[in-house]
Amino acid sequence: MTQSAKGPLSGIVVVDLSRILAGPYCTMLMAEMGARVIKVEPPKGGDDARAYGPFVNGKSTYFASVNRGKESIALDLKADADRAVFEKLLDRADVVVENFRPGTMEKLGYGWDTLHKKYPRLIYASASGFGHTGPNSKDPAYDMVVQGMGGIMSITGNEGQPPARVGMSIGDVGAGLFTAVAVNAALVHRLKTGEATKVDIAMFDCQLALLENAIMRYTVEGEVPGPLGARHPTITPFQAFATSDGAIIIAAGNDGLFVKTCEALGRADLATNANYKTNALRLKHHKKLEHELESVLKAHPTSHWLAVMAKAGIPAGPINNVKQALEHPQVAARNMLIEVPDGNGGTLKLAGNPLKMSAFHDPKTRPPAPELDRDREAILAFVGG
Repeated sequence: MTQSAKGPLSGIVVVDLSRILAGPYCTMLMAEMGARVIKVEPPKGGDDARAYGPFVNGKSTYFASVNRGKESIALDLKADADRAVFEKLLDRADVVVENFRPGTMEKLGYGWDTLHKKYPRLIYASASGFGHTGPNSKDPAYDMVVQGMGGIMSITGNEGQPPARVGMSIGDVGAGLFTAVAVNAALVHRLKTGEATKVDIAMFDCQLALLENAIMRYTVEGEVPGPLGARHPTITPFQAFATSDGAIIIAAGNDGLFVKTCEALGRADLATNANYKTNALRLKHHKKLEHELESVLKAHPTSHWLAVMAKAGIPAGPINNVKQALEHPQVAARNMLIEVPDGNGGTLKLAGNPLKMSAFHDPKTRPPAPELDRDREAILAFVGG
């Protein structure tokens, strides 16, 4: 699903004022779904992410990874001539996406209230640290800040260890995903009613929404969750176990799977043990059960136990590093490592699109991320000069 091929968002024009990661991740997904995404960047340097490594021949692959398939025009939104071009773009657009600190667009004269009056069909999407309301609305935020404030860092890592950041930018990417979902819903709403709407996404809100059962454990049971390493907080056994040469994840998510696990390990006696008859009991006695299971698992390597678990129909897997994950045959089968021109005659291998739809082709290559201001002439022609 690319700009050159039809996708579910074919015909939708997105003006993308966003930079770095949260907003660009949203608009990349929209480009992948067929939208025409026109990236409006400041003339001096463009998107900040163009300066983030790693670099190939002086070009940011960080920028390339989340801006593929877009067009670029450099506009100074404080200069009258460029504002005129920008306003022509808004007149042709279906969606504008920005991730400035709240109040910035209003200072430029392009806040929601102003734009909605002038462009009543334009959907306005904002992804900011804390949203457009509340006492922290105007505060600056980066991924690490909202990971800490939103509680996710407090439940990540191992017990008794210092706080750990989630190993990818869950604050930014989570906000980008929620923004894309909301924009698509706003497009459906406009299709049904003719009404455009404002989408207000806060990175902090998204972190709370992603806390999943940690919220219920606090609001229902009064427990303040902490880090548990590789163990599930409410299901046992559902964790990583040591083997003779590494570790294996075993996810016995119900009583039936627990019985199968015990049988596969040659410890059917554990399934009839009064301490382990239900999940609640297994959770209560998880340390003793973990010791019992690991005493068996440590006798053989991970590969042996993966074969045993597969034969028994028990959900299990290795703990792959990034290299091992990308080399898994499922990656090629699902087209999850695609190629993008790097602008220097070579190619970059980037994460593919997980949105698979039967009506649309999922090619093995994608258009590159644009050079700053690369598409000026085409965009000016699009808006009439």
